[in-house]
Amino acid sequence: MAVRTALEALTLRPTVFLRSAWPWRSLAYLAGGALLGAATILAVIALVLAGTVLSVLVVGFAGYVATVLSGIVVARVERRRLRLVDLDELPDPHQPPPRAGLRAWLNLRLREQATWRELGYAMVSAGVLCWMDALVIGGAGYIVLVMIGAPYFISDEPLSNTLLLTLAGIPLTVILAYPITAWAGARAAMARAILAPRTDDTDARLVEVTRSRARLVDAFEVERRRIERDLHDGAQQRLVALSMQLGLARLELPAGTPAANSVAAAHELAKQALTELRELIRGVHPQVLTDRGLAAAIGQAASVAPLPVDLNVRLPGRLPSAVEVTAYFVVAEALTNVAKHSGAHRAAIRAWVTGGRLVLDVSDDGHGGADPAGGSGLVGLADRVAVLDGTVTLSSPVGGPTLVRVEIPVPVEEAER
Repeated sequence: MAVRTALEALTLRPTVFLRSAWPWRSLAYLAGGALLGAATILAVIALVLAGTVLSVLVVGFAGYVATVLSGIVVARVERRRLRLVDLDELPDPHQPPPRAGLRAWLNLRLREQATWRELGYAMVSAGVLCWMDALVIGGAGYIVLVMIGAPYFISDEPLSNTLLLTLAGIPLTVILAYPITAWAGARAAMARAILAPRTDDTDARLVEVTRSRARLVDAFEVERRRIERDLHDGAQQRLVALSMQLGLARLELPAGTPAANSVAAAHELAKQALTELRELIRGVHPQVLTDRGLAAAIGQAASVAPLPVDLNVRLPGRLPSAVEVTAYFVVAEALTNVAKHSGAHRAAIRAWVTGGRLVLDVSDDGHGGADPAGGSGLVGLADRVAVLDGTVTLSSPVGGPTLVRVEIPVPVEEAER
């Protein structure tokens, strides 16, 4: 049985528990708690006195600020001490300052909720918990000392009686390991409950991560458009010109000659290369999406699909660029999955805006059983939609049909328009 905390150690068999290090670790934890509380009381008194004495000066304010921030030091020490009775490390809830310097650090720490929770813990630890630690250790030590040292302290009793007390003190000393360990485990649980990171502590980090991910996607999309523009205006135009020149040369050469056959083969290769380049450009970023919007781009994707696609697209007009791009690639990926994996004979696409959200439904009449973990691209699709705070829902029972629904928030002004 793997034991991670002092409270879990109490569930061990007595022979295993008493031979383990947990009673001694608990005793060390409580002794350290008493000392930490006493040091905290002295430090806070000194800081408050310094702030009061120097209150006539501006520097006196620093004493009060240091009193508030003393909880950070107490909490840092407590997190290290917790490893004595709780092997799971307690993470630091504080965020790194946005820039170097004492002023930035102070501004951040004084605004964090974790700082004030740690100050509250320092007050509770110094005002209550350290005294209880001292009481538990002192009470247990006093009982053991009195009973085992009875022959030395009790002189008016027969020696046989004091020896009985001494013999009874040995098992009592062993039994006291349980309440000491129990209080140490409970104390550690209280400390963890107060000092553990909260959701509010990580919200700012999550917001920044989400924003940075959105910026990366936007930068990636700008690069895709640049590549599409370069291919469309450069390589594609040259291939078109090459194809036209080969076509004209093919007309001028006598049919059936070796030269005419070579030119004809080169002409076909140029046309195939032009077709493949257009497919590549469409995969990078379709020009129709930039020029005419999402509805036209969905129609184009449906027209080149290898199976019939029913369209029902009701959009109020142009949507934000990021929404249109994400929605288009959702449709393209979904149609690719339908063609490759579903065995469907027909697909359908519906798109509309309602309640400030763009809703996309892509369904098919295939055999169903779609699994996002099976390499169908649904996981990457969901990650892309999540950048815009959207959701992807999959319904694909075995036997079909399959429905992929995507909902992407649209800014209110765009939805109203």
